[in-house]
Amino acid sequence: MAEKPTSFDIAFLAGVSQPTVSRALRGSPVVSLETRKRIEEIARQLNYRVDKNASNLRSQHSNTLALLLFEDPTPDDSQINPFFLSMLGSITRASARQGYDLLISFQQLSGDFRQDYEDSRKADGIILLGYGDYEEYRPRLDKLVESGTHFVRWGPVLTDEPGVSIGSDNAQGGYEVTRHLLDRGRRHLAFLGHATTHYPEFFDRFRGYERAHLESATSLPQGLQVDAINLEESGFQAVKELQLRGVEFDAVVAASDLIAIGALRALQESGIDVPRQVSVVGFDDIPAASQCNPPLTTVMQDTRRAGELLVETLLRQIAGDPASNSVIPTRLVVRKSA
Repeated sequence: MAEKPTSFDIAFLAGVSQPTVSRALRGSPVVSLETRKRIEEIARQLNYRVDKNASNLRSQHSNTLALLLFEDPTPDDSQINPFFLSMLGSITRASARQGYDLLISFQQLSGDFRQDYEDSRKADGIILLGYGDYEEYRPRLDKLVESGTHFVRWGPVLTDEPGVSIGSDNAQGGYEVTRHLLDRGRRHLAFLGHATTHYPEFFDRFRGYERAHLESATSLPQGLQVDAINLEESGFQAVKELQLRGVEFDAVVAASDLIAIGALRALQESGIDVPRQVSVVGFDDIPAASQCNPPLTTVMQDTRRAGELLVETLLRQIAGDPASNSVIPTRLVVRKSA
């Protein structure tokens, strides 16, 4: 009876090392597509089958990734930012393509993510979505770095941040959507959203708003920035605050679609026509953005690419290879609200 083929046989025929064969058959992104296809073809010819249980025991890997969501206040019971729902799908698909299972949970556990997942062998690494107030959240990231945890997060890409992040080009997105309004003759643009280091993604979008004003030689409005968190009700109350201030505004630049939808409702309840009297724009392109009345002009974040990069970057760390931050371009989506 012929001996059962081994990964060493494949390595010899492919002209690569045995660890490269193991990575390729696990679908690791660190192996080039050409090499992976060559190895997979040789494995098929030899009728080689991966024993996942034995492989996991040898490597002490679970072949599972943990996706931890920050609990956001929402009007329904999900407690999940609707933007992250599409991200969740893309991360799940990207993990499956790489041969990994995905364990999904909220971040509200013991607070020791490494102990909860890596040390207990529930997962080989962690993807973090959401963070609330970044200044309060950052010590948790520092702790993950100090403990040597494999993790990557979705969020702002900052120069001095702990760990590795994947995020959108928030400043450019804020610039483009503001420029769109200025090019259409709007001159008194309110910005709804926190513009501090506590909410760095919103702050970057505000910086884009500022740059668009400077480049268009339009004076930056005074008294037209109102703090708002990522809730419809916060956007609604922010417009009410503008009205209480008695300031003139002919456009609203909201730091998220949820804030924009709340602002839209407040304007309509006040008898203000959108977009004839006041234009409204958002950021994220969540499904509700195209369904509200009027449909919302917004900035699309590429959740498909985000999911791929989050998984690929985490797997590089797990494999012991260098991993770095990535910034994904955004795209302006023009609809009837502006």
